[in-house]
Amino acid sequence: MYKSHERALEALTRRGRLRALAPATGLDFSSNDYLALARSTELRDAARSAVLRDVSIGSGGSRLLRGNDREHEALEAEAAAFFGAECALFFGGGFLANLAIFSTLPQRGDLVVYDELIHASVHDGMRLGKADCVSARHNDAQAVEDAITHWRANGGTGTPWIAVESLYSMDGDAAPLDELIAIADRHSGVLVIDEAHATGVMGPMGRGLGAALEGRENVVALHTCGKALGAMGALVTGPKILCDYIINRSRPFIYATAPSPLITSVVRASLLVSRFGAARRDKLAALVAFAGARLNERCGLPVSGTHIQPVIVGSDERATRLAAAMQQRGFDIRAVRPPTVPEGTARLRLMLTLNVDEAQVAAVIDALAEELERLQP
Repeated sequence: MYKSHERALEALTRRGRLRALAPATGLDFSSNDYLALARSTELRDAARSAVLRDVSIGSGGSRLLRGNDREHEALEAEAAAFFGAECALFFGGGFLANLAIFSTLPQRGDLVVYDELIHASVHDGMRLGKADCVSARHNDAQAVEDAITHWRANGGTGTPWIAVESLYSMDGDAAPLDELIAIADRHSGVLVIDEAHATGVMGPMGRGLGAALEGRENVVALHTCGKALGAMGALVTGPKILCDYIINRSRPFIYATAPSPLITSVVRASLLVSRFGAARRDKLAALVAFAGARLNERCGLPVSGTHIQPVIVGSDERATRLAAAMQQRGFDIRAVRPPTVPEGTARLRLMLTLNVDEAQVAAVIDALAEELERLQP
């Protein structure tokens, strides 16, 4: 029994790609807690207040049964108003939300054109869906246009859906949203914007890089709540008809136990912090600028200009050794290897958060410079 599983794990071990859980130790340069809200007084107070208000910890069922709580409905109304959308739906996590969007909304006869570096959850959603799917070169708006034009020329008559991340999780670069919405408009298509790494940090009041596009009839957005917002879950925002369709036809929504009402209440507080959190965003932006200048000076590395800074080293083995060396020096920075990133682009991913200060950022970059020199290929 389980021989095939054992062989698969042994093969991963031989290739140096066996995954294992590791505790969070050392200074935080690997989390998505960009605004340091996960352990903040604001969210702790919100949780405490919710308990005193007798908000339930568990939902007890799916949203369509007894699991629909007033906290869910309050959050969704507040989120729709905050992001400028007609409607919002709350999910237990971003992976589940992308699974729901792409397995449910694009229909048979439609086309999904997705950026080649899109989140894995989008791929899994597309596999469960009915639409044809084609990838486009990363951040290449013309490649998206060409894919749709080719599909139309070959008889495609449905709706084209364009799937992108507003800020990419592995390279820290932004999508050309203005060009992409123009393409969607020209082709009667829908733009789906995964704001996972931008929500709370970028755009007016932390509403994301696509904030100016929300409320349009051909825009759907996903805002995760477990990264910069410091809690968990995800909000899908867009036209009410699409939210209603998800409620009626999406298996990841219909059959999932509803998110914890207690956590939902904390997310409501997260949105308030985001609305009035300009000082936090300014502080993070200053830290990003400081880190970029230091990286360029000490390591000669190209900089992303965002809170996600890849340090691409090429080989899996070098990335693993470099990460281990950094962890030994007290910095929690992890290696990211294929298949998460393309072959030959294994990297360390330096995540900048308000859990560290300028002195600690300087220390990690100085250590990185020393280790890169020591571990030259």
